[in-house]
Amino acid sequence: MALEPIGAVNALYPSLTVIVGARVRGRVNWMTVAHVGIMNHAMGGVPQYLGISAHPSHYTNIGIREHGEFSINIPSQEMLEATDYVGIVSGKTTDKSTVFPILEGELVNAPMIATCPVAMQCRVAQKVVVGEHELFIGELVATYAQPEVLHQGKIDLMRVNPILFDFRQMAYHALGERTGRPWNAGKALKKRVDATPSA
Repeated sequence: MALEPIGAVNALYPSLTVIVGARVRGRVNWMTVAHVGIMNHAMGGVPQYLGISAHPSHYTNIGIREHGEFSINIPSQEMLEATDYVGIVSGKTTDKSTVFPILEGELVNAPMIATCPVAMQCRVAQKVVVGEHELFIGELVATYAQPEVLHQGKIDLMRVNPILFDFRQMAYHALGERTGRPWNAGKALKKRVDATPSA
């Protein structure tokens, strides 16, 4: 079988579903976002940057622009109903501040969800317009986690049980089983290649 062209289709889904928190016009607001990502791999004290992308018409964008702060909350599968809800109603017409218990952190305008397995606060470092969307690149300021999702001090994704979003199929998914270890799964092939005499 060979690959066949299917057009310029974004095949990077599924993506992690998160809830972005911001204070908008004095009130806490939540927005569900699946276009979220890691901007750099930081080691040795170098700042870490995360990005969220949303159309500028979103109500939450107003607060992020005004205060330069936002939170990224990672909900569990158990929070799927409320996660979807804050994504289908707008803060312009609905007060979403009471949907989740609020956790205040270091950044006063980046409210977090106290019941999420993991939450992070970011300070906007740069805003980039990409097509019709605003990409907010935030410097990671602080991360909070429920003790039960930690294993030897590190966040365990299986314990978080995050929600994955597939835009093409319009479906939510859960994580599957662990299939290997990075920087380890390819060692056997490397050994065989290294042992093969070069032509």
